[in-house]
Amino acid sequence: MASDANPAMASDPTDILLQHADAPSERPGTRSLSRLIKLLRMVAARPQFGWRLSDLSAACNLDRATVHRMLACMIDERLVEQRADDRHYLPGPLLFELGLARPDHLDFQRRAETALAAFARRTGGIGVLLLRSGNEYVCSVRAETQPLSGSVLFPGARRPLFTAAGGVAILQTLAPGEAHAVLLDNVTQEVARCGSSRLAALQRMRERSDRHGFGVNLGDVVPGVHAFAVPVHGGNGQAFASVCLLGSPQQFGEERLPAIRDELATVAAALAAEARQLNLWTR
Repeated sequence: MASDANPAMASDPTDILLQHADAPSERPGTRSLSRLIKLLRMVAARPQFGWRLSDLSAACNLDRATVHRMLACMIDERLVEQRADDRHYLPGPLLFELGLARPDHLDFQRRAETALAAFARRTGGIGVLLLRSGNEYVCSVRAETQPLSGSVLFPGARRPLFTAAGGVAILQTLAPGEAHAVLLDNVTQEVARCGSSRLAALQRMRERSDRHGFGVNLGDVVPGVHAFAVPVHGGNGQAFASVCLLGSPQQFGEERLPAIRDELATVAAALAAEARQLNLWTR
């Protein structure tokens, strides 16, 4: 069933980008820390491929010398490492070690892996869990029974929310003001990293999703890849994640949308129950 479109979701991407000039600036006392965190999040966005120094500098809109100094510091602290063969920068082992301080989240991860594996077997597609991380998502789980070329949703991958059906499903739950602010940030990130060539395709995906009331991507972004998603709500009522189904057009055509949504809703409800049992995402 179609839902009323969120006005913030339907905004023209070019208009959103132009309005970014009115966004509030950073407080002077937090500028250095904000830049370091931004750089670390960017490094974590490509855990398999890594980054060249020049690409990181461009993506973060920082000069090369500044980025190089921050990376050197984070390498010393093991937050970042540099691959020997191509000198690309990658997430460091301290990031994993710090995560061990949250055993409740590790327990949820294991339960989610079991649930998504069963979901993938049942549907014959690829089951994915995306966690919300501020204005971005991070892929937490990917379970598949067969490969699908073209998809970049692998564990650890981090992208702006509006670049995937799973992120759009989360955006649909936000109040218009918050959704608009997220889109301002997302469009700016997209243009900095990839230029403006995909903005029209991402807009089509959001509009299609609004018409259907959940995340729907019928090859809008990557031809030959269909993706669908619904949000997963925490005990505080907010969406902390989305569960996604990916596959080919032959597997999951538009005529199957009602059945796909029901399948996704069942898995999302089970994951929400697991989170409540572990007392996660309650505030």
